[in-house]
Amino acid sequence: MTSESSKTSIYAALAANIGIGIAKFVGAAISGSSAMLSEGIHSVVDSTNEVLLLYGLKRSKMAADEQHPLGYSQEIYFWSLLVAVLIFALGGGVSIYEGINSFQHSQASRSPMVSYIVLGVAALFEGTALYVSIREFNQNYPRKNIGLWKAIRQSKDPSSFIVIVEDFAALVGLGLALAGVFLSEITQNPIYDGVASISIGIILTIVAILLVVETKELLLGESASPEIRESIKTIVQSDQAVSKMEAPITFHLGPTDILLALNIEFKDELSSDEIEAATRRIEQKIRESHQEIKRIFVEAASVI
Repeated sequence: MTSESSKTSIYAALAANIGIGIAKFVGAAISGSSAMLSEGIHSVVDSTNEVLLLYGLKRSKMAADEQHPLGYSQEIYFWSLLVAVLIFALGGGVSIYEGINSFQHSQASRSPMVSYIVLGVAALFEGTALYVSIREFNQNYPRKNIGLWKAIRQSKDPSSFIVIVEDFAALVGLGLALAGVFLSEITQNPIYDGVASISIGIILTIVAILLVVETKELLLGESASPEIRESIKTIVQSDQAVSKMEAPITFHLGPTDILLALNIEFKDELSSDEIEAATRRIEQKIRESHQEIKRIFVEAASVI
């Protein structure tokens, strides 16, 4: 996914979360709903996360310098990992705490209709933001008959899939909050509101753990997709100067920034000039086929 496409999804989610967050806090103040307050906290955390992702995208575009010769592409992975930690610590932790606290200071919702209206509007905005983020993701990462979750697992762009997961978790949280308010109203027992708040916290904790696992792997460094690696092998082996090659080493420095190292054995009868020309030819073909490969290092395994 391009950075501009990622920004579209993030801005849509940010606008939705800011407006929804304000409405949730107002609704929580009027109704006294613990689940509504948890949802408000959830929106604040999500808004903060979107700002951090935008900052990470900006930092990742900085040019390479003497101190960081390979550039700053991995910045987006660091900030994405921080986002996942924030979801766990603030979103999940505070929601669970608020739910437990409501058991000790339980009170009936004062105006459940306000909660219904706020949650309904929030679901509409969250659903729209989720639609935008999935649409942008599908346009840039055609799924080729695989499910959305598998496509997310294969994606190297956390700024796109984090927004999708956040929006989906937000819709689930809204459903839980709605169930908590409804059950509390019809039973006149506020305990259901607290249970909904704790359930929201558990959902956010699970989401955070999944995102931590995904972003940790990216931060450690993942190879390019099997399709890209196979394409590189085909390009190299099809060159008439190549005798054989080892498996290409690829390393994602960022979503669209791949480092490639090749160990190629050229034919023994070639001169140094011919090997140099073949190397340039191979590099040019790879760059033309895969613009995301920014740096190529070639080692001639057998040169006479």
